[in-house]
Amino acid sequence: MSRERQWWLRALAVFLYPKPVFVALREDDKEDQDARHEPLLLIVLLAGLAGVLATPRFGRLFDDPAIDGPALISVVVFFAGGFYAFAGYFGLGGAVYLGARGLGSLGTYRRARQVLGFACVPLAASILLLPVRLALFGGDAFASGGSDEGMAATVVAVVQFAFVAWTVGLLLLGV
Repeated sequence: MSRERQWWLRALAVFLYPKPVFVALREDDKEDQDARHEPLLLIVLLAGLAGVLATPRFGRLFDDPAIDGPALISVVVFFAGGFYAFAGYFGLGGAVYLGARGLGSLGTYRRARQVLGFACVPLAASILLLPVRLALFGGDAFASGGSDEGMAATVVAVVQFAFVAWTVGLLLLGV
């Protein structure tokens, strides 16, 4: 099995068996590092998009008169999600690196970023809440008021929080 395929499978394995995935990140040869790039890019980008969609500001995009449709919202969310992904991967990756160094880790900045990236698999998977939100609330999912308030909205928010908590737990396990 190719290394690339192994890392794609490990990205999914984080859900059930995260410890072996984090142990495999200790492999530092060039081929193994290159094999991780594509799964990490997808995970981090999806996590950034999910993070953007979970914020209250982006949940009210239809309230802005300058935004006139779903196509523009898609573009805005994609670019904002990319920015969140970039800033989170490198900024929070640096914080993970400094925190791990403070605890006595001998790992590199690259490994800290990659641990963060693979820990974000549940957050990336939470992007699947978008179709659920759209099915439940329709256009109200991106506007204030309407059907996206009340018990259903609370349940969606609690599920989103569970994905975030799962991500934090994996990050602590990875460190």
